[in-house]
Amino acid sequence: MSFDIKPINIASIIQHSVSGKVTDSNGVALGGVNIIEKGTTNGTSTDFDGNYTINADENATLIFSYIGFGTKEVAVSGKTMINVTLSEGQELDEVIIVGSRTAPRSNTDTPLPVDVLGVKELNSTGQVTFDKALQYRIPSFNTVQTPVNDATSLLDPYEIRNMGPSRTLILINGKRKNLSALLYTQTSPGRGETGADISAIPTDAIKRVEILRDGASAQYGSDAIAGVMNIILKDNASEGSATIRTGITSEGDGEMFGVAINNGSTIGDDKGFINYTVDLSKVNLANRPGTVSAEGEAGDFGADIAVVQEFLSRRPDAGNINGSPETAAAKFSVNFGYDLSDNTQLYGNAAYVYKSVNSFANYRTPYWRTTDDFPYLADFFPGNNPNNPGGYDGYVPTFEGLLSDYNATVGFKSTINDWNVDASFTTGGNLQTYKVNDSHNRNVVFSPSTWVDTNGNGVIDDGEVTEGAELYRANSQQSFDPGGTRFSHNVGNIDISRILSDKISIGIGAEFRTETFEVIEGELASYDGGGADSFAGASPQNSGKFNRYNIGGYFSLDYDVSDAFLLSGTVRTENYSDFGNAFVYKVSSRYKVSDAFTLRGSVSSGFRAPTLHQIFTQKAQYSFIPGQGIQVGGLINNVSTQAKLLGIPQLDAETSNNFTIGFGGKANKFTYTLDYYNIAVKDRIVLGTEIGPSGDATNPLDILLASNSLSDISFFSNAIDTKTSGIDVVLGYKGIELGDGSLDFNLSGNYTIQNERDGAVKDIPLVANSGQSVVNQTQEALFFTSRPVTKWILGANYDINKFGFLLNNTYFGKTSFFQQGLSTDANGQFNIGTEFTPKIVTDLGVNFSASEKLTLALNINNILNVLPEWSFVSQNAAGDAILADAAQVQNQSNLITFNQRYSQMTYDGYHFSQLGTMFNLSLNYKF
Repeated sequence: MSFDIKPINIASIIQHSVSGKVTDSNGVALGGVNIIEKGTTNGTSTDFDGNYTINADENATLIFSYIGFGTKEVAVSGKTMINVTLSEGQELDEVIIVGSRTAPRSNTDTPLPVDVLGVKELNSTGQVTFDKALQYRIPSFNTVQTPVNDATSLLDPYEIRNMGPSRTLILINGKRKNLSALLYTQTSPGRGETGADISAIPTDAIKRVEILRDGASAQYGSDAIAGVMNIILKDNASEGSATIRTGITSEGDGEMFGVAINNGSTIGDDKGFINYTVDLSKVNLANRPGTVSAEGEAGDFGADIAVVQEFLSRRPDAGNINGSPETAAAKFSVNFGYDLSDNTQLYGNAAYVYKSVNSFANYRTPYWRTTDDFPYLADFFPGNNPNNPGGYDGYVPTFEGLLSDYNATVGFKSTINDWNVDASFTTGGNLQTYKVNDSHNRNVVFSPSTWVDTNGNGVIDDGEVTEGAELYRANSQQSFDPGGTRFSHNVGNIDISRILSDKISIGIGAEFRTETFEVIEGELASYDGGGADSFAGASPQNSGKFNRYNIGGYFSLDYDVSDAFLLSGTVRTENYSDFGNAFVYKVSSRYKVSDAFTLRGSVSSGFRAPTLHQIFTQKAQYSFIPGQGIQVGGLINNVSTQAKLLGIPQLDAETSNNFTIGFGGKANKFTYTLDYYNIAVKDRIVLGTEIGPSGDATNPLDILLASNSLSDISFFSNAIDTKTSGIDVVLGYKGIELGDGSLDFNLSGNYTIQNERDGAVKDIPLVANSGQSVVNQTQEALFFTSRPVTKWILGANYDINKFGFLLNNTYFGKTSFFQQGLSTDANGQFNIGTEFTPKIVTDLGVNFSASEKLTLALNINNILNVLPEWSFVSQNAAGDAILADAAQVQNQSNLITFNQRYSQMTYDGYHFSQLGTMFNLSLNYKF
């Protein structure tokens, strides 16, 4: 017997270590590059400095791949050191973080619709704040500045896809930003909701913004029903700039001046970076009052028409000040990272914002607050009216708000045995305090009587009782501290992911969050007996500190079935201390036919927990009621004794089902995406309309109103189910050669197909039996039609030599509304409504690069001075008759504009600025 013994090639089975660094063509390290030994599942990834180490066969081939860059194969051939440069010539698109809990993907490879905006695009709008810049860059994003809404002047409500500010989650570098302390309670867009203060984020600190236009509760938790906005901060360590901005409106008001500095530096021996931003700005008042109707005033206030006419001859706007308030802001931001080792990085960011806003309440005319009713006003507010004692000519209370907002994150990223681990702690808070000046407490309140038993007989004798003194009215102070609100949260996150192979990657994580909401008690005089005229303070029984916690966890899996076909799924469970459990899921997919055409879609469920603001806010508030002037209404929270007496149930979470399908692609210089979305929300939380007395004095509702001197009450409830659907379109064509320059075009739009209530309103018996509803036509219009039904943005950029030109056209589609006070039929249905006319706002920008470091930019926003316009629209024959009678039309107009005080935008908001043309000039110097 013989054996054929062959020599064994020991080199072929001995694994040896290969190390190196992966960079782009500019020598910048690429972290997270996937490295696989070809034909095996053996792999690793580069650390934050682009370094890697892998044990591989001497004769193996290594595959280097990175999202957005071309894949490269390199033979080991016995080498122990292999440095690789991935070609940027094959770069596909921006690498985006939002929307994936496994590995980031390029914008063309993601199965979800994501908008990516760089800081250059934000600055090119010429807008003063970040939220207003988004208004003119993202079609599905809307924000509105309301004219006179007290605390609302501190920050404006915003929303994506007409879903309200509460349903868009805001992230900073992928971590949850704190909510604002403000709850919008006026009848204006955003009513009953709260959101993060994105206007407080300094634009110069932003590297880019990623906006996920898809439900993402499974990935990120509550508040992500409509989408997610991830704000990525600058991380450049070697570049910086200083910017000076100034501006003014064509009316000569609203002057703006700002200075911003952004700079970076390395830490240690290039082991880390720090990037910081300081932004200081001041915007003066811009006033756009209407010409007030004397007939409407006389009717509303029961005043002598001659007295009203005389006053309006001197003050045609009735002294009203409404428009854009005076605002001063100081914003600070820092972002840093530091390599503790080859595979571990310490990172963090922090921001602090201080904002002061001075605005005004409605002017109290001398026939509204009269010296007959309040003789002391002649001493409080002397004027030059010859018809009143002391020349009293009315007064205008001021509303002054101070806002502080902070957020900070610190965390560690590490790679442990090819597992990517990210552990972080985030804290954040928002504080808003208020001042009311030039006002008074006009209520009759006495101090307690006192008794001194002078003769010691134990009996009240004549002269032994001292009656209590009148505390307010003639003895009232004129400045008040009405308190405020505070919100804070602390969030702990751990996120773990791994690329198991070139086909499968997984992610798993958990989040623990605590939240605290506080209503800060005002001083006694601000609420006692009814409180300060114009804005009552928070009483002790309506104040307090409230908190809760929740813990959640998720699991995510991405499976690249092939290079073209991707399947992705995520499940999440959450437990809240105050309302229980939530379980949601998301499944998404993408099929890439070619670079020129990709199909994508997702199906998901979602939830939104009621905010602490919605659960615990209770207050008396001043509101304009058409035909009744300013009235005091009550907002009752759902855990109060009053709520139990009236049968108002506690709030539960909203739930949703989201469906998105679309396609897109890239062909040479042309890119396009089109996505259809459908969002069904069940048990949507709304702040219902004001419920007035039933007319039955024994009804608990009537008793509550009478005993608290309230005209009405409102409360939160899971009142409705809603359906929202629409289409988002984004088209771009870049790099068209025109003369010596380059021309870019972009067209993006949003069209709302459906936005409406689904099924009957879920009224409590007390309201239904009184013939009222918490969601009437006014509320429905506020939720569903007070935003543009469509919005399109057409822009062109042309760069030639040292000049850059930008022309941007934003089309705001129709909005419609049914204001309180308009004519109704016997069934309470409106005979007429209002519509805002579609308009195009055109912005022009010119940049001049004086040198490599110095750039001057001139922006003329709304260059054609387009202003909001509205008109009445008939709903039936009775409406036709009203619109055929000029006197009735005038009366209806007076009702909804407070006798033309808000003639341009009505009291309920508008969808673009009423300030007209604005000129902005900036100078930027790069360090």
